[in-house]
Amino acid sequence: MAAQDRFKTSARDMVISMVVLVVIIGSIVWLTRGCEFSPSGPTVDPASAPTVDAPKELTSAARRVVFPIRVPVVPGDWRSNSFNTVPVGTGAQATTAVRVGWITPPGHYLRLSQSNAPVDLLVVMEAGGGVSADSRGSVDVAGTKWTKHQGKGSESSWVTTVAGVQLLITGSGTEDEFRTLATAAQSAKPVERP
Repeated sequence: MAAQDRFKTSARDMVISMVVLVVIIGSIVWLTRGCEFSPSGPTVDPASAPTVDAPKELTSAARRVVFPIRVPVVPGDWRSNSFNTVPVGTGAQATTAVRVGWITPPGHYLRLSQSNAPVDLLVVMEAGGGVSADSRGSVDVAGTKWTKHQGKGSESSWVTTVAGVQLLITGSGTEDEFRTLATAAQSAKPVERP
């Protein structure tokens, strides 16, 4: 068989093999519903996210940290879906941040962090590192000045200090949602310690 004929046969065989593989893989994906076409990007069902009892978790955390913790009262249709404490800083500046997150009705996410860490350390930690703690302006919320900073990715962070504790809000929420959480956080009374 001539070299040119072998190439034609090999190329034809390869194309047939590829078509057969695509049909088999496509059938498996279609039967198992393992793939979804979404031209507008991924979708998240807010109802599938976990739920936590934010007031209970924050009250419990208030007994474990050395700074006052506030329990903000957020709108009833916001759902708290995360709570954790994370270390901030090292050495003599080592402390903790108490964080709770909410999903708002349109599916936005907001997280409130409370810490006695210096503002610059808290801002960099919440942004995932790799950003500076430089201010990007400020906003007044019911007479309290909140300073804007770069958050993670395209998100924004707002931070203020109330009674020696930094309150930092970050997430994908709208400015109105940021203002709602800022108002709730700054006006909440600290949890009384036993």
